[in-house]
Amino acid sequence: ERLVESGGDLVQAGGSLRLSCAVSGVDFNRNAMAWFRQAPGKQRELVAVIRSSGGTTYADSVQGRFTISRDNALDMVYLQMNSLRPEDTAVYFCKTGHTLGTVLSSTMGYWGQGTQVTVSS
Repeated sequence: ERLVESGGDLVQAGGSLRLSCAVSGVDFNRNAMAWFRQAPGKQRELVAVIRSSGGTTYADSVQGRFTISRDNALDMVYLQMNSLRPEDTAVYFCKTGHTLGTVLSSTMGYWGQGTQVTVSS
């Protein structure tokens, strides 16, 4: 299982970024996919999840600003982030797992190495 994130950058508040995650070694079409983030000194938190059906769920803090999507033909998952705020600054991780419970866990499952997003005020 391999997950590789890209797209992190330094951006001004109000700006946008699109994160990408290339996935290999898993049955991508069957797995839910998620994005987590971890800010310095804080616990890792769930940002968004997309099920194999395409259904999505978002953290309250990003609802209406972030959009998770997936491309089953390319085994890719994306996170479009708009109206970025300084509090969105964190390392963003892509992850998956064999069950939805594993995908939603902040510890279990398969993780990428993370990509840094920094939002300046």
